[in-house]
Amino acid sequence: MTPRPLGRTGITVSPIGYGGFKIGRNEKTKYATGYALPDEQAVEQLLNGLLDMGVSYIDTAPAYGLSEERIGRAISHRRGEFTLSTKVGETFESGQSHYDFSAAAVRSSVERSLRRLQTAILDLVFIHSDGNDLAILQSTDAVPTLVELKQKGLVRAIGLSGKTVDGARLALDWADCLMVEYHLEDASHAPVITDAAERGVGVVVKKGLASGRLPAEKAIRFVLANPAIASLVIGGLDLDHFRANVSIAAEAPARAQA
Repeated sequence: MTPRPLGRTGITVSPIGYGGFKIGRNEKTKYATGYALPDEQAVEQLLNGLLDMGVSYIDTAPAYGLSEERIGRAISHRRGEFTLSTKVGETFESGQSHYDFSAAAVRSSVERSLRRLQTAILDLVFIHSDGNDLAILQSTDAVPTLVELKQKGLVRAIGLSGKTVDGARLALDWADCLMVEYHLEDASHAPVITDAAERGVGVVVKKGLASGRLPAEKAIRFVLANPAIASLVIGGLDLDHFRANVSIAAEAPARAQA
C-alpha cells in the first residue's frame, strides 16, 4: 500500500488502518455476532503482524476497553513505524458509556492515553461524539482544550469523530482531520468530504464495511476510490482477513500529495 497524506498535517497513513475496538472490548457492540477477547499473546501477534504487512495507522479510544493499554504493551517499541490516533469524550465502564467533554476531562483523557499507549505524543486525537455534534462543538470546552494541547506539543493533530454531516461541516473551521461514516449504503458525508479536501483537512473513514454487513472487496474499493479519503479504518482479529483487505487496497490508485 502506498501511504496517503492526511490533509495538510504532514502525517501520512496507510489506506487501510486498524481499528482497535475488538482487542479491548466485547460488550455492547454493534457487530452482528459476538466474539471472545483475545489474550495478550494473540494481541501482540496481531498488532505486530499488521505493522509487518504495512498497516501503519492504528486507531483506538478510551471507550475501547483494554485497547489503549494493549497497544502500548504490544507495539510501543515500534512507535516510529505507525501513526496513532485516539479520542476524548467517551469512556466505557461497568458496561456503560459515559460522556464528558469538559476541559478537565479532555486533559485527563489525553494524559491517560499517553501513559497507556506508552508514547510521548499522540499523532491525532478526535472528539468521540455521542451524536450531539453541534452541542459538543458549540457548548463545551472540548475544541479549545484540544487546541491548547496541540499548542503544548502533546498532540500533533486534532479532529472530530462525529455522527452528523452538520457536525462535520462545522468542524472544518478548526479540525485537522475528520473521521466520518461513509460506505455503499450511506454516502451522505460525500459533500463534506469534498469540502474537507478543498480546505486541506484530512479524512478518515469509519464503518466503511457497515460493521461487517458489506462485502469487503466492494466496500474497500468504494471508499478508497474517493481521492479525498486518506484511510479506511477496519477492525478485526484475523490477520488473513487483513492480508486480503490490504491486497484490495494495494490496487487502489495512489493519491497525489496534498
